[in-house]
Amino acid sequence: MFSSYLAQIEVHADPGRAAGMKAYHKAARRYLGVPNPALNDLTKGWRQSLSLAERVALSAALWRSDIFEGRLAAAKLLTLARIRPDDAVWALIQSWVPEFDSWAIADHACMAAQKRLVADPARLDAVEGWTRSDHMWTRRAALVATLPWTKQNHPKPAELEQRDRILGWAAGYVTDPNWFIQKAVAWWLRELSKHDPERVRAFLAAHGDGMKPFARKEAAKYLTGTPGADQPSA
Repeated sequence: MFSSYLAQIEVHADPGRAAGMKAYHKAARRYLGVPNPALNDLTKGWRQSLSLAERVALSAALWRSDIFEGRLAAAKLLTLARIRPDDAVWALIQSWVPEFDSWAIADHACMAAQKRLVADPARLDAVEGWTRSDHMWTRRAALVATLPWTKQNHPKPAELEQRDRILGWAAGYVTDPNWFIQKAVAWWLRELSKHDPERVRAFLAAHGDGMKPFARKEAAKYLTGTPGADQPSA
């Protein structure tokens, strides 16, 4: 089964584009140069034609290929809000996290993880373990996978508790000098500021001095009147 689906991806290969992608992403793997819209169309069709068990098996095989577009397609196959039952999907996504080595692959897989976390917030217990990993991409994934908690306009009490829990993780990251970690903290705060600016102001007041200047500036991008925060540009 796997080879026929990989062949459908390879039809859209562009060697020139692949060379540019390899230079940009830097991770040592095969790149086909397939644009995202083509992958979106392919995976949409596969989701409609395959059973859940078949989708999980295909996603696992595409990920194991270690082809850049194969890993993106693996994540896209599982990026759905409604999957019942979804334990096998969540287990597969978790198995990928220690292998993250580039932001594009990590972010696509985290989009699939976001759906499974919203479906069952008790899984935040597992994600909290990621925050203690020695693997930078795993630590980063804890924030990228929980971005839905930045977007609720009228969160329920339990959702507010979860939001504060994740902010606690972010607070533990502010002294990490890694650019990707700082960027993830800033991303989480920036998105939260659109819906809960007071929590972001409080976070920056308490922890902003420990953040890199670029991260603090990005976190405060949509805030006004925050003492010590850079104001958004016009």
